[in-house]
Amino acid sequence: MNATDTRPTAPTAQLLDQRLRDVLQPSALEVIDESCQHHGHAGANGSGFGTHFRVRITSHLFTGKPVVMRHRLVYDALHDFMAGGLHALAIEAQVPTV
Repeated sequence: MNATDTRPTAPTAQLLDQRLRDVLQPSALEVIDESCQHHGHAGANGSGFGTHFRVRITSHLFTGKPVVMRHRLVYDALHDFMAGGLHALAIEAQVPTV
């Protein structure tokens, strides 16, 4: 991609991980690309990666927020990856214990 190319970057677990670390400051984070399990499903791109992800995240920013708001924070952090092929997120968003 050159400097004038405005196409979105294809999602990878590493890119999603870095974005979530930057935005939500998690104390625990796991991003898993589950795309290969969704071959032939809606949103699958045929490559076996980059479309379906599972995010397990614990962040102090979730404290006092209902589950729906925690999920919204994750979606908001990753919204620009949707144009790059991110089709589905399974989110497990927890508050720190202790």
